[in-house]
Amino acid sequence: MTEDSRETDVSALLLRLGLGVVFAVHGFGKLDIGPLANGAGVSGVTGFFTQLGIPLPGIMAWIVTLVEVVGGLLLLLGVFTRVASLLLTVDMAVATVLVHLPNGFGVGDGGIEFTLVLFFGVLALVFLGPGRYSLEVVVLGRELVPSLGEETLGRSV
Repeated sequence: MTEDSRETDVSALLLRLGLGVVFAVHGFGKLDIGPLANGAGVSGVTGFFTQLGIPLPGIMAWIVTLVEVVGGLLLLLGVFTRVASLLLTVDMAVATVLVHLPNGFGVGDGGIEFTLVLFFGVLALVFLGPGRYSLEVVVLGRELVPSLGEETLGRSV
């Protein structure tokens, strides 16, 4: 293992852990379970989505909640990292544009600052993958969903 690949694998691990915790906590908060409860639950998210004019707000509230809970947990474990990251990227793109963009940049004003960082973090994981220090690589010796890189497309690098 070269120094570059070790640094990349450690970087992927740290990114997965940081983002996984944030998304899992936010998702569990929406479920309104235990100490992570936000008090509003999925019904509060549904009401908020209704105010935003999002179609099928009850269904979409559950989808967003499950993407954040399950996606966060998958990132923490390093399983289906690219798929979970892609779903979370879409989640953050929609949140950034529909909810936070009208409030400007600063996170203190409800702006895009935080969701933009989350968006680019999970987007990086779509391309980076889980790294060597992930459950799927440690147990199976490979990614379950590899990238569509040069090797996968049959081209030499």
